[in-house]
Amino acid sequence: MPSSLIDAVRLGPPSGIDAPALLREYEQRDLLRALTAVPDPRRRRGVRYRLASLLAVAVCAVLAGASTFAAIGDWVADLDEAARRQLGFAGRIPAGSTVWRFLIRIDAQVLQAVLTGWLRRRLAARPTAGRKDRVVIAVDGKVLRGARLPDGRQVHLLSAYDTDTGIVLAQVAIAAKSNEIPAFTPLLDQLQAHLGSLAGTIIVADALHAQVGHANAVNVRGGQLMVTVKANQPTLYAQLKQLPWAQVPVGHRTRDRGHGRRETRTVKALTVATPGGLGFPHAQQAVRITRTRTTGGKTTRETAYLIATLPADTAQPDQLGDWARREWHIENRLHWVRDVTLAEDAHQARTGNGPAVAAVLRNTAIGYHRSNGETNIARATRRVNRRPHDLINAVTSTTRTQ
Repeated sequence: MPSSLIDAVRLGPPSGIDAPALLREYEQRDLLRALTAVPDPRRRRGVRYRLASLLAVAVCAVLAGASTFAAIGDWVADLDEAARRQLGFAGRIPAGSTVWRFLIRIDAQVLQAVLTGWLRRRLAARPTAGRKDRVVIAVDGKVLRGARLPDGRQVHLLSAYDTDTGIVLAQVAIAAKSNEIPAFTPLLDQLQAHLGSLAGTIIVADALHAQVGHANAVNVRGGQLMVTVKANQPTLYAQLKQLPWAQVPVGHRTRDRGHGRRETRTVKALTVATPGGLGFPHAQQAVRITRTRTTGGKTTRETAYLIATLPADTAQPDQLGDWARREWHIENRLHWVRDVTLAEDAHQARTGNGPAVAAVLRNTAIGYHRSNGETNIARATRRVNRRPHDLINAVTSTTRTQ
């Protein structure tokens, strides 16, 4: 993997380097070919197994539901000779300890970039972005509760999740929750390395990321930002609450019923990009969403305030309401699945890059199944575990996912 591509992934596209073109050069729909782009941390002397083969079996095992490094080794050991050959093993196969020692030395950030590229290459071409076809990316952090760094601290990861395809586009490891804010810009650099430009892209995030620096960083890259505002930004929050909402007509309303509850969501939007508007850079609209929920005869009401950097002619209230709900996709469709289905918080990985690499493999499994139209990830992993030959054929195919 050329150093220029690694720089594009870690630091954003350097001047004079066409990062998207470099990524396209290495993003292959065949998993084995795609993984040759990952730098090999081993010394050449004594190498027995191909790097791409070792990584491919780890990816396939997690796609089949393996939740620990030991489970990955067991899955490899259970493969028959034909499956081993297809993954590039001739004769003997690696022991579980060999796979573990190899994985904890891999650069998790580069592995995420390569596997994200592989997943995206498998997708059918996306329509040209327009008012109805914007790419909505949810950003949020997650603590790996069972994992620890050598000094005892928990591992914390900040991820960018494509809410349409279910693919994690970028992920950075950070030391603690307080460091999630400065990690936002490196995350954008990874996104830009993949997408080339954030034009047509909306970043949705929680109140922690209602930061002036974040708004400027997204804007300079051509993207848009929509964030919740809470008491962590007291001046901005007070400004939003004091806007003349009673005079603003309801822009959109939805009613949902299920799981023993009824919920009504009302969206109001107000243009604020005027002299004396909100004291937040690039803000174009203020948004108020009121959620009224009735459960067991008890009714509760919650009001959320958001700001969006898109003007009203390109972001109507129905879209603003939809994008606000998509912020939760990263929690419900990624983080929850990693915890409950793939047992992430119970995995006590502690050595080297092991915790972050394991998270990358889980991201890949969820993105793969989501991009294939699966809604129940547990069922999907059980199915592919029963059919390892079908799985290996699928991941090594050069056919786009339909």
